[in-house]
Amino acid sequence: MSLSPQNTVIGFIGTGVMGKSMAGHLLKAGYKVVVHNRTQSKAEELLNAGALWRGRVAELAAESNVVITTVGYPRDVEEVYLGEDGVVQHVQQGSYLIDMTTSSPVLAQRIYAAAKIKQVHALDAPVSGGDIGAREARLAIMVGGDEEAFQAVKPIFERLGKNIVLQGAAGAGQYTKMCNQIAIAGTMIGVAEAMAYAKKSGLDPARVLQSIETGAAGSWSLSNLAPRMLKDNFAPGFYVKHFIKDMTIALESAAEMKLNLPGLELVKSLYDSLAAAGEENSGTQALYKLYTSK
Repeated sequence: MSLSPQNTVIGFIGTGVMGKSMAGHLLKAGYKVVVHNRTQSKAEELLNAGALWRGRVAELAAESNVVITTVGYPRDVEEVYLGEDGVVQHVQQGSYLIDMTTSSPVLAQRIYAAAKIKQVHALDAPVSGGDIGAREARLAIMVGGDEEAFQAVKPIFERLGKNIVLQGAAGAGQYTKMCNQIAIAGTMIGVAEAMAYAKKSGLDPARVLQSIETGAAGSWSLSNLAPRMLKDNFAPGFYVKHFIKDMTIALESAAEMKLNLPGLELVKSLYDSLAAAGEENSGTQALYKLYTSK
């Protein structure tokens, strides 16, 4: 089946920091988009742009032949897909389900199996790139599932991102995203400590950043989040609470594989301290506060 804007209704569940931009790109591409969110007010901008509101997941699922989700936690993913009012129970046969939440690989495999019984295609497709990547439609999209389903929905992915890779069978997208988050965790502690060190030593941290971001230390986090740190801009491109969720999933998954990740454990402990200090709804760059608030 060709999923063109003319014959595709996309149900989009979760219109938060990233979901709002992603659904907006699909609207601009000409797709009919119906949306659902726990708080309708968060979808107002999309509704004003032409999206249609549906108050129940089941209602949205029954109307859509593609369902995309960007919700908060694995428990939310499970409820949305596998609950009595959930997507798998109510979606049309032959539809495509795309979970773009960062979630549990094992849960992704369960959703795939439940969808297959209903003759529905399920892909796990978490993303990286944060609010900027979502806004500019240049997300990295890591996909797990069947090749045929991947090729069918690839034109939709291409409206949302630039680096789109099928990593393997169901769950492979989520395993890949855990690799991404583990790498980011180590980078974030380095960025925060480097900026704190520059400030404490009496240097101009912004000038230091100018020197180091194009060398061997260069990274997305250094170029995009260090400037926010230095401007005391801790608004969320990606929430502290969601990063803690991701690191928890990675550590649990690593334990299942009998893999020890002491670096990740350290970073998670620092973010746990940050959240306990009231920063769970701040952006991940708020880690910098642990080094400069004393």
